[in-house]
Amino acid sequence: MAASELYTKFARVWIPDPEEVWKSAELLKDYKPGDKVLLLHLEDGKDLEYCLDPKTKELPHLRNPDILVGENDLTALSYLHEPAVLHNLRVRFIDSKLIYTYCGIVLVAINPYEQLPIYGEDIINAYSGQNMGDMDPHIFAVAEEAYKQMARDERNQSIIVSGESGAGKTVSAKYAMRYFATVSGSASEANVEEKVLASNPIMESIGNAKTTRNDNSSRFGKYIEIGFDKRYRIIGANMRTYLLEKSRVVFQAEEERNYHIFYQLCASANLPEFKALRLGDANNFHYTNQGGSPVIEGVDDAKEMAHTRQACTLLGISESYQMGIFRILAGILHLGNVVFMSRDSDSCTIPPKHEPLSIFCDLMGVAFEEMSHWLCHRKLATATETYIKPISKLQATNARDALAKHIYAKLFNWIVDHVNQALHSAVKQHSFIGVLDIYGFETFEINSFEQFCINYANEKLQQQFNMHVFKLEQEEYMKEQIPWTLIDFYDNQPCINLIESKLGILDLLDEECKMPKGTDDTWAQKLYNTHLNKCALFEKPRLSNKAFIIQHFADKVEYQCEGFLEKNKDTVFEEQIKVLKSSKFKMLPELFQDDEKAISPTSATSSGRTPLTRTPSKPTKGRPGQTAKEHKKTVGHQFRNSLHLLMETLNATTPHYVRCIKPNDFKFPFTFDEKRAVQQLRACGVLETIRISAAGFPSRWTYQEFFSRYRVLMKQKDVLSDRKQTCKNVLEKLIVDKDKYQFGKTKIFFRAGQVAYLEKLRADKLRAACIRIQKTIRGWLLRKKYLRMRKAAITVQRYVRGHQARCYAKFLRRTKAATIIQKYWRMYVARRRYKIMRTAAIVLQSYLRGYLARNRYHKILREHKAVIIQKWVRGWLARTYYRRSIHAIIYLQCCFRRMMAKRELKKLKIEARSVERYKKLHIGMENKIMQLQRKVDEQNKDYKCLMEKLTNLEGTYNSETEKLRSDLERLQLSEEEAKIATGRVLSLQEEIAKLRKDLEQTRSEKKSIEEHADRYKQETEQLVSNLKEENTLLKQEKEALNHRIVEQAKEMTETMEKKLVEETKQLELDLNDERLRYQNLLNEFSRLEERYDDLKEEMTLMVNVPKPGHKRTDSTHSSNESEYTFSSEIAETEDIPSRTEEPSEKKVPLDMSLFLKLQKRVTELEQEKQVMQDELDRKEEQVLRSKAKEEERPQIRGAELEYESLKRQELESENKKLKNELNELRKALSEKSSPEVTAPGAPAYRVLMEQLTSVSEELDVRKEEVLILRSQLVSQKEAIQPKNTMTDSTILLEDVQKMKDKGEIAQAYIGLKETNRLLESQLQSQKRSHENEAEALRGEIQSLKEENNRQQQLLAQNLQLPPEARIEASLQHEITRLTNENLYFEELYADDPKKYQSYRISLYKRMIDLMEQLEKQDKTVRKLKKQLKVFAKKIGELEVGQMENVSPGQIIDEPIRPVNIPRKEKDFQGMLEYKKEDEQKLVKNLILELKPRGVAVNLIPGLPAYILFMCVRHADYLNDDQKVRSLLTSTINSIKKVLKKRGDDFETVSFWLSNTCRFLHCLKQYSGEEGFMKHNTSRQNEHCLTNFDLAEYRQVLSDLAIQIYQQLVRVLENILQPMIVSGMLEHETIQGVSGVKPTGLRKRTSSIADEGTYTLDSILRQLNSFHSVMCQHGMDPELIKQVVKQMFYIVGAVTLNNLLLRKDMCSWSKGMQIRYNVSQLEEWLRDKNLMNSGAKETLEPLIQAAQLLQVKKKTDDDAEAICSMCNALTTAQIVKVLNLYTPVNEFEERVSVSFIRTIQMRLRDRKDSPQLLMDAKHIFPVTFPFNPSSLALETIQIPASLGLGFISRV
Repeated sequence: MAASELYTKFARVWIPDPEEVWKSAELLKDYKPGDKVLLLHLEDGKDLEYCLDPKTKELPHLRNPDILVGENDLTALSYLHEPAVLHNLRVRFIDSKLIYTYCGIVLVAINPYEQLPIYGEDIINAYSGQNMGDMDPHIFAVAEEAYKQMARDERNQSIIVSGESGAGKTVSAKYAMRYFATVSGSASEANVEEKVLASNPIMESIGNAKTTRNDNSSRFGKYIEIGFDKRYRIIGANMRTYLLEKSRVVFQAEEERNYHIFYQLCASANLPEFKALRLGDANNFHYTNQGGSPVIEGVDDAKEMAHTRQACTLLGISESYQMGIFRILAGILHLGNVVFMSRDSDSCTIPPKHEPLSIFCDLMGVAFEEMSHWLCHRKLATATETYIKPISKLQATNARDALAKHIYAKLFNWIVDHVNQALHSAVKQHSFIGVLDIYGFETFEINSFEQFCINYANEKLQQQFNMHVFKLEQEEYMKEQIPWTLIDFYDNQPCINLIESKLGILDLLDEECKMPKGTDDTWAQKLYNTHLNKCALFEKPRLSNKAFIIQHFADKVEYQCEGFLEKNKDTVFEEQIKVLKSSKFKMLPELFQDDEKAISPTSATSSGRTPLTRTPSKPTKGRPGQTAKEHKKTVGHQFRNSLHLLMETLNATTPHYVRCIKPNDFKFPFTFDEKRAVQQLRACGVLETIRISAAGFPSRWTYQEFFSRYRVLMKQKDVLSDRKQTCKNVLEKLIVDKDKYQFGKTKIFFRAGQVAYLEKLRADKLRAACIRIQKTIRGWLLRKKYLRMRKAAITVQRYVRGHQARCYAKFLRRTKAATIIQKYWRMYVARRRYKIMRTAAIVLQSYLRGYLARNRYHKILREHKAVIIQKWVRGWLARTYYRRSIHAIIYLQCCFRRMMAKRELKKLKIEARSVERYKKLHIGMENKIMQLQRKVDEQNKDYKCLMEKLTNLEGTYNSETEKLRSDLERLQLSEEEAKIATGRVLSLQEEIAKLRKDLEQTRSEKKSIEEHADRYKQETEQLVSNLKEENTLLKQEKEALNHRIVEQAKEMTETMEKKLVEETKQLELDLNDERLRYQNLLNEFSRLEERYDDLKEEMTLMVNVPKPGHKRTDSTHSSNESEYTFSSEIAETEDIPSRTEEPSEKKVPLDMSLFLKLQKRVTELEQEKQVMQDELDRKEEQVLRSKAKEEERPQIRGAELEYESLKRQELESENKKLKNELNELRKALSEKSSPEVTAPGAPAYRVLMEQLTSVSEELDVRKEEVLILRSQLVSQKEAIQPKNTMTDSTILLEDVQKMKDKGEIAQAYIGLKETNRLLESQLQSQKRSHENEAEALRGEIQSLKEENNRQQQLLAQNLQLPPEARIEASLQHEITRLTNENLYFEELYADDPKKYQSYRISLYKRMIDLMEQLEKQDKTVRKLKKQLKVFAKKIGELEVGQMENVSPGQIIDEPIRPVNIPRKEKDFQGMLEYKKEDEQKLVKNLILELKPRGVAVNLIPGLPAYILFMCVRHADYLNDDQKVRSLLTSTINSIKKVLKKRGDDFETVSFWLSNTCRFLHCLKQYSGEEGFMKHNTSRQNEHCLTNFDLAEYRQVLSDLAIQIYQQLVRVLENILQPMIVSGMLEHETIQGVSGVKPTGLRKRTSSIADEGTYTLDSILRQLNSFHSVMCQHGMDPELIKQVVKQMFYIVGAVTLNNLLLRKDMCSWSKGMQIRYNVSQLEEWLRDKNLMNSGAKETLEPLIQAAQLLQVKKKTDDDAEAICSMCNALTTAQIVKVLNLYTPVNEFEERVSVSFIRTIQMRLRDRKDSPQLLMDAKHIFPVTFPFNPSSLALETIQIPASLGLGFISRV
């Protein structure tokens, strides 16, 4: 396909842009040949007409498909050009936060200006052993590739790190060296890898400085050769340095600093040892204050000084030498402050007693007058005379600066020399890896001699790089048998010739330096005359005659000639050097020995940098005349020689390239400046690599990968069985131009752009298929929707029509009903109106007639009443006056009493307002209410009495009225008599008035009394209502308070319970952590022990005639020995010379790593001690309370507490063992210390001993703390036992004490009663169960007695039989008995198959034992028969002889009766007896030469453990402590030997782990301790040990089991490790789901299952193998679960780590593959009944990572779902997966940067580990739960196959 055909509508291209360098655009219409303008649409929404170049008509670069953007390798891009490279780097750097990218063989590293968590030891372990293309790009991948090629090809390697200042070269080189140090390890005891890493802080302090571009810029180049031995372990290193920038010592630009070491010294000036240096603040010195920026943000120079001194100590630079270095550096600072005073224009002087010069002379040990003189004068030597000439002030200042630079350069050389001596190894170097940290191409506004040398070096390196890339391309094509066409690439040999050839720039410069009157101007003229217009790469600036231009491979550079000659000469006054050589300070003359011996061309430049070559560790001797000659070499000549030496070294190695890119000039983190990046990419050769690749066939596919990717473009008939032929046929159809691709042996090679074309065809095919699928599905969905809508419409119509019909019928019914209602309603209204009118008329008549009648009646009544009133009025008026007087008196009394009551009420109100009164009222409120109620009742009674009095008074009044009426009638009758007695009438009238007055008074009194009673009643009722309301409020408050108290008590109870549970969990976690640390210490101890044994063997081999060792036997030796004693004893038995008896033996060097680790461990223990002490203080009261409860209510501790007590014993023995280790180390130090340590380094030795003593004391303290923690844990567990069903009040005694309310106390009492009842019921149930068990045991005893009697009868019967029939009868009887027993147990265990199965197994064992006994008896019978025949023959011969001597008369026939002699059955005691001398044979046959496979298949599991224990039992029975100790020691050491010899065999390790655990269980089961005897039978309890307590040996065996378990984990890890990544990630378990993306130059592991590729089935088969082997060996089920959990953790951790480091694996389809694989692993767990082992939980991070790859990642809801779902992943892991997520097809979408930031914001409060990778080497702490055996020891038979005939059963 023609390239122009790709420029169609919607195609995306790159166009140049002055700001962004390249800008993306989209074509708006197809391009046709001949078009001069392209219509483009930019990403910012603008349209543009892009004019093509009329000459070249070159089209703009095409943009790669989005699926290829962000690739790990730039060569994987289909379109290889500058914009594609720049865009890919920007996307990876900005969007994905990935700083490393491959570009063919080059690793491009972009400085992030931010600390990233991608350089930890976990990352190193993840990259170790991996292929370079399998993991994401990383500096560790390059280092691993170099290390692997060194080991595989046995060829030296080089890593070339280059780039601008601030691009990260030094950091990259440092990480590469750290990788080598971590992966390879050290071959000697001196820890060379630590020394190699320790050289970095030293070299950074003296060679790095702050610049405007970088805070830690390396101002010199260095090449470090890291040496390896034949086993590829680091043995040493050597460093070569280039171009130290000496001018920085005396001058710094603005915002820059001098070398770090000067500021570190000034920051540490207050230290006591630095007082003599008389230093101060850095601003006080001329050499450190010129830049104006003495402090680097975030850097503490004082701490850095401590690190530098520590590194010097580690590299063997003593304190005296360190102080000498600091003296010289301080002298340089004081020398910079020396001031010159001008006497005239040609001379100057120094003031007398000038303080800076005086301090300098004191520090340097030289005379003040002599140094002062030669700083102001110089010596001129001619052929005949010598002159001393004064110099001007400017010349003196320059000479002072030159001297300072020279001293610093010599000191730099001296330090490098001593570093090389420290890194030098006496072992022969087999190979090396060189790391070159060198400056990149430089161009500034003013370029001088330094930039010229730097760019010259880069020209040489670029040439070497181009040749190497070209060579690799050629080798690849030849390997694949591709027709090779020469690729035109840039060759910079002409530029190199211009610089270094004869009459080149350097040659002319050296020649000009030799001229007496040579100047920069004359040299420039010679350059113009020689090269101008003759060399195309050399140019002259238009406006300058003192500069020249060179066309380098990266860019044109203009150099200023000024200063070239002076810098090339390197002039220092010889008289000043002589003064320094005569110094009393011994170290100073050492710096200038190189001037006399001329060991290498390593002198310094005057104002540039110091070129240094490799400094040998030993000085060489030269000829006498050689010194002057060598001393006259110029800097350019020396640098050229050094560069040639470097190139020879690089050409002799396999190079690996790292190009460091500086993304911006402002040090902003993750900010990408396209202009700066393009400049550096052009300068460092990355684009040249791209150009070379693009000129050939950059895209390469294997046939299988091509078939998998582009299978969609093939028809079914095109697919053949031969994949290669299939690919050829398809490509011929797809790509017409055959020049666009080539077929190799294993790969298909494509030209640039062809993969993009194929991707376009694939995307079009998939898009068409998607459209067709969408069309069909949408049609189906719409038709389904139409049918559903049609059916719904019909249903709606039916219901609507029915509703309308029903509504019409209802309307008719309502109309008819309304007519009927109207008829009856009208009738009802008319009738109702008639009735109302009739009733109204009748009512009116009745009311009118009643009114008239009442009027008449009232008239008569009034008249009658008036007469009566007149009669009584007068009498009432008299009585009224009297009553009014009485009322006034009573009223006065009431007012006075009311006043007194108000005062009392006021006092009561005041009291009522107070809180105390309120509380008192609250306490007695009910009584008061009752009193008030009683008072109200009394007042009611008084009221009733008053009412009765009033009633009596009214009665009296009525009676008097009646009497008056009768009198009136009588008076009326006697009217005439009244008329007669007129005087009497007047008196009566007066009496009537008086009566009336009394009546009125009585009525008023009655009315007042009634009003007073009503008022009092209202007040009383109001008071009662108020009191009731107050009572109600008080009751409510009381209830609220009670409820609040109950809630608070409940809340406090729940809080305390939660707190106790959390603290218990925390203590359990601490216990697991402590157990893990302890097991790690055991692992470290075993490693050191193996190392000690290896060294011992090596020493044994080195000694020609070993001295005979004395074997000491201590009869009083205790059995409580540590494991170290065992190894020493076995060494004594093997006649290895002991260390105490051979003082002349070769001294073992001190293991500094062990000491440092112990010291670090002590620090950790101190920190843990502090944390645990705080926790103990916080819990002290609760613990005391729990202990008090435990004393009041003692309980029987269960198996868990017994286990904890055992663990405490184990920890005690652990601490004793650590103490023994320290004692052994102290002993080794005291007895085998070398003379160098004991004589001059005695203080260091004493410090070491003191630190070891402190370690020992700290371990003792640690033991006590651990014991306290154990007791705390036990008490906590007792406090929360699930059987404790008491209420919350019984847990919290404080709450019980605070219960003052009677209801709460009653409730607590009820709870206690319920608890007691529950405990009583449990006790009763246990009692009943015990009684049932006792009854069953009685029945079993009775049956056994009957069986015993029957056996005795049968035995008596058998004794009557002849011997031949006796055996058959006994066997027949045994078979009958077993058959009956079998039938009985079949009926008994019919409902319980497990018990029946165990019974069958025991039956088979018994049958096997019987068969073995039968075989032995048959052998015995046959043997006895043979003996009987022999005896019979002898007897016959004797009888014949006697018969010859005896007469016939003497022969008397006597009847001979056969006598049956019964055989006594032997009762075995479960012990095995052996002789002391057979111990080695026992160990050899049973351990050393035993084959696990045969034992596991043919014999009972754990048979060696049972045999060993029975031997121990017999030794215990004999009370022979030496025999017990010797046997156990031999056993443990033999197991260690077997594991050391066959430690990589899983079956061997599993077998001995199982037997060690069984041996440990036997020692516990038969120890005689009650905790271990619960499950024993009475017979087994009789077999318990009687004489020795082997608890210490149990601890040793437990430690041994832990070591075996860890070794087992390492073995299975080594077996599983190669399978995990291939089986879990790379292999396509679900075929066709994941697609293969285009690859780059790097090799990538194929996902197609080849013959040697591991699949998921391989992992499952291996897991099945592991499980079956462990089951065959009889391993404890709990231990198997722990092993399975560890295996699954390894699988999950390794898979997740690789997923996090592989961008090509982070896709949706890969997530589906992972979830399917995990489901298969879970299915395996279900099949093996191991789901409760905790193995599934270890896969949770991997499961969540797979789900994260598959979930939607767009909206905020998606972010919330991800945050809640991924709780097992850390924030760093979640963000890493989202950054790495890569679509495999164009239909998938990338994760946006905003979404990732949303995730980070939501997870910012989550407190988790910042570590990115999981620790795949982590081993869970193992426990060995007690598992007693039901096997009886006396029934165990020893097979003859074991070869143990020399032991006998007892």
